[in-house]
Parts: sequence; C-alpha cells; structure tokens
Amino acid sequence: MSKFTSGRGKTTKVGRVNQNRQKCHGHRSVNGNDHNQKAYKMECLNCGAIYGANGSDVWQRKCPDCGGGKPGIPF
Repeated sequence: MSKFTSGRGKTTKVGRVNQNRQKCHGHRSVNGNDHNQKAYKMECLNCGAIYGANGSDVWQRKCPDCGGGKPGIPF
C-alpha cells in the first residue's frame, strides 16, 4: 500500500486541520469523484470518524458522522 502524501495547496497538506476540526491525512493518488481531484483521507477530531473527500472539498469539509457532511468517498 502506498503512503499518503500532501496535495499542492495549503489546505491539503498532511496534518492540516480545517475550520470544522477535520484533519487531512493526504492522498495516495486515488482519483476522487469530482473533476481532476484526488481522494484525501480525512479524520474528524470531534468523533474520530475516518472518511474520504475530494481535494477541492478539504478546506470546508464537515464530518459525515457527526457534522452533517456528505458521505465519504473511497480513498
């Protein structure tokens, strides 16, 4: 299994936490379900849920388990 790497933008860096307490763990070059996006591994620091999100959504993502966010995608 390949290791997770940071994206090019500041919001997709490994370890970055967004305004909703969702931590980015990077991507493994798996395509997301939005145009030209990679799927990022995310972790909710409120409830511990792990899920995938498109890179374009990381900055504003909400947890699908406790924050009312959309369901995660495969990462």
